Amino acid sequence: MTQREPAALFFEDVSVALNGISILDKVRALVPGGQSTAIVGPNGAGKTTLLLALLGRIPYKGFIRFYRSDGVPVDCRPRVGYVPQRLAIDRGMPLTVQEFLVIGCQRLPVWLGCRARHRERAYSMLQTVDAAHLAQHTIGNLSGGELQRILLALALQRNPELLVLDEPSAGVDVRGEKMVCELLDQLRARYGFTQLMVTHDLATVGAHAEHVICLNHRVTGEGTPRHALTTKVLTETYGIHMGTLDPCGLSLNPCLHERT
Repeated sequence: MTQREPAALFFEDVSVALNGISILDKVRALVPGGQSTAIVGPNGAGKTTLLLALLGRIPYKGFIRFYRSDGVPVDCRPRVGYVPQRLAIDRGMPLTVQEFLVIGCQRLPVWLGCRARHRERAYSMLQTVDAAHLAQHTIGNLSGGELQRILLALALQRNPELLVLDEPSAGVDVRGEKMVCELLDQLRARYGFTQLMVTHDLATVGAHAEHVICLNHRVTGEGTPRHALTTKVLTETYGIHMGTLDPCGLSLNPCLHERT
């Protein structure tokens, strides 16, 4: 995978209503090119909905505009890789990890054989996410953390300019979450893509995100973690006093507190 021009994007008054219920209300937010941006907010705030609007999977009002990293607008969408929060699979399906990845890059059904170049490409992507040892494992026997790495490898096969992740560390323990975030940091530095990630963990945001969008149906705050994750913004976002505790009940890093 070669390094590509990172994409920047701007959500301009993006609104989504489903079954007559407003999910997003005129969301205006920037995702800087080449950086890691985290979207945080309570359950039901519209975080995943915003990603689905970006991916073109649900209708929305407003505009989502794309730019080069130097600020020049572009007419076409960037190449996007997507890592969903979960994947519905038949765990009894006799499909290896390598075959699962080949499905994404060849038209020929895998039961009729895998082309050598596609097998090599799949194995290379597994090496990229430190999961080459899983190549011949059955996809249904993977742990939650292992499956997330495979989904990341699948997204990276598109050589993305923009990598979109919905709770990439869901279902993994704290150690696994730290490893996923560190791997993403390494991959972004190596390949230069823009990263947009939904997460619930404010400690992870403080350690790995360069830009934050606080969302509760509308944008309640935006900027670097130091400037966005203030007591005032977190209270407005989560609806409770956030001066000393995050939504999971963990003490916030002092650097995230509002400066006086």
